[in-house]
Amino acid sequence: MTTLSLTQLLEKYDVPVPRYTSYPAVPNWQETPAASAWFDALNVALAPDSSSLALYVHLPFCETLCTFCGCNTVITRNHERSAPYVQTALAELDLYLRNVPALPTPPVSQIHLGGGTPTFMPPDVLSMLLKGIAARLPLRAEGFEGSVEVDPRVTTRAHLEAMRALGISRISLGVQDFDAEVLRLVNRPQPFEITAALCAGARACRYDSINFHLIYGLPGQRVSTMTRLADGVIDLRPDRLAVYSFARVPWIKPAQRKFKDEDVPVGAAKRELYETLRVRLLGAGYLAMGLDLFAWP
Repeated sequence: MTTLSLTQLLEKYDVPVPRYTSYPAVPNWQETPAASAWFDALNVALAPDSSSLALYVHLPFCETLCTFCGCNTVITRNHERSAPYVQTALAELDLYLRNVPALPTPPVSQIHLGGGTPTFMPPDVLSMLLKGIAARLPLRAEGFEGSVEVDPRVTTRAHLEAMRALGISRISLGVQDFDAEVLRLVNRPQPFEITAALCAGARACRYDSINFHLIYGLPGQRVSTMTRLADGVIDLRPDRLAVYSFARVPWIKPAQRKFKDEDVPVGAAKRELYETLRVRLLGAGYLAMGLDLFAWP
């Protein structure tokens, strides 16, 4: 029997698979369910013994396109689109309330706002969304948790104050990298100072947890840039880290065709980037909570 090293095992099984963050995984969605089937499935899921609900609201708007992005986004600088979108989302919730008898009994224990860029929307529109949900569904009195993804480039102190006042306690910053050339290649100019200032603002507003999103495998990343990224993260000391592998899918996201093959690390070179970051984070006291999740004790 041959004993394979970890590196050999990784090379042997290094094949693309669907992201585990969606279930069922995307390839299993063969057709769009009819409205009646969708409502029936929700009624089954919300059986009488359901103790609580967790809501995710997708806010798709971004001012500019980050060319690494694989999310469902709408690129626009027209912020007037914010309020009509929120009104439509609340109208969808009303549709559920009319067609799912199990609602609104279970209390909402979690609300997560993602995107896109939720803070593309003005603070008063985000307040309208959160107040609209609270007016339709009961929020858990104890242990409620709200989180929001933010782009440090467009998030203001007014955003932080408005969301914290309405129960949002966790903030997740899209950071990706701190290297100016890497960020230029992915069309996301974001100086370190902007991220640092937003962290300070979130702490001043008494957010319970600050999370960073980082990506390894981006064009232009090297061991030296990952070392500097790790040092910058350690300096700012977020409570949690999501460290994602760059998923290059140009047949789905044409903007990724702008990257030159030779600029995008793959295989052992990509793994080395992750290991550089992981070793430095663990050395600074972070705990590995999984392959791509880290937390301050």
